[in-house]
Amino acid sequence: MPDFEDIAADFAFLDEWDERYKYLIDLGRALEPYPEALRDDAHKVKGCASQVWLACAPEMRDGREILTFKGDSDAHIVKGLVALLIALYTDKTPAEIRAIDAKAALAPFDLDAHLTPQRSNGLASMVKKINEIAAERMAGGA
Repeated sequence: MPDFEDIAADFAFLDEWDERYKYLIDLGRALEPYPEALRDDAHKVKGCASQVWLACAPEMRDGREILTFKGDSDAHIVKGLVALLIALYTDKTPAEIRAIDAKAALAPFDLDAHLTPQRSNGLASMVKKINEIAAERMAGGA
């Protein structure tokens, strides 16, 4: 999976939205398989028209808790959006995640103008879920 900055650069290079949608779909296809055991209500993202699951795997690195995310969706473009958010948020501390302004980070992608309102709401729900996970980790939750 490319890092977020590389994805942004690749996305900006593509002129047509058909190419950009295809790129998002390809990002989703590149996600590692999502564990069947985590396809449950605890990992399901509420507020998405499609089925979306997000899971967090915390680990200690250099004395800091780092969060790594996995995700999946039953819709191709939404799965690409999951991949985009994983690239934005994974391998960061909970505090770093909470400090990310997702709206500003995603602005160069111009997704609001090219996603249906349902998909835009779903994207916002995914960002909210990731921030809730980070806040819970900061509060010492599991």
